[in-house]
Amino acid sequence: MAGVPAVTTFRVSAAFAAVCAMAVCLLASAPQKINPRDALWIIVHDSCVQNQIHDHDPKPCVVVDIHDGLQQGFAVLKDIRGDTQFLLIPTARVTGIESPALLAPGAPNYFADAWEARTYIDDALHRKLPRDAIGLALNSVPSRSQDQLHIHMDCVQPDLHKLLRDHEAGIGKQWAPLDIPFTGHRYLAMWVPGEHLGANNPFRLLVDDIPGAEKNMADRTLVVVGYTQKNGTAGFVIFEDQVDQASHDSAHGEDLLDHSCRVAAAPAAAAPPKN
Repeated sequence: MAGVPAVTTFRVSAAFAAVCAMAVCLLASAPQKINPRDALWIIVHDSCVQNQIHDHDPKPCVVVDIHDGLQQGFAVLKDIRGDTQFLLIPTARVTGIESPALLAPGAPNYFADAWEARTYIDDALHRKLPRDAIGLALNSVPSRSQDQLHIHMDCVQPDLHKLLRDHEAGIGKQWAPLDIPFTGHRYLAMWVPGEHLGANNPFRLLVDDIPGAEKNMADRTLVVVGYTQKNGTAGFVIFEDQVDQASHDSAHGEDLLDHSCRVAAAPAAAAPPKN
């Protein structure tokens, strides 16, 4: 993959191997030639959706929600990397963050769906995590292996909690720069209040509030993290970054997640700050 730093190529290769292994197991008898970048789409469309429709069983997904139709629906699939990582995948054909369908009138808010589906992380852990321990990430085109939109749902990096507390005063309702030391990159971050994302669609917040963003969506990443402010107000911090080859930034927002879920072993670090 020309122009992508070596570290990103490794990440993509690891994800690619995991997804393709699952696709091969499920579709070994399929006569058609499989495009490796379509593995997730094939799993969801040919297996999960069909099994839900015909047998009321979403396997190999954990759920398929198509009560509003396939064009508005989504599936949740357990990623084979980590014990707590799940993927939310549209049941419509949506390639990724660059898809114009995400900005169309009436488009689903897939991040809102992913946030409500975070309970599968709790189920995997057999305990309920604080909302501040959960993050959702959508990677850029250069740092992904699949051409079907998939939002990573998992625990956040444990260092992220202290960073957000330390910089809370500078995270407002407008995008502003925020250095993330453990990634080595500067993100833009903004605060959105509320227990649920509701009408706050990160795709629209990105395009409407950052001039020129719509012209290079393929090079961007979005991350949504649950956060409770020091005064007890619940909401979200939304992060945005874009590819910068000069600084070896591949806009791999998944770096803010921790697939080993160390916050589950340190509940004090994951809990919202007390007043």
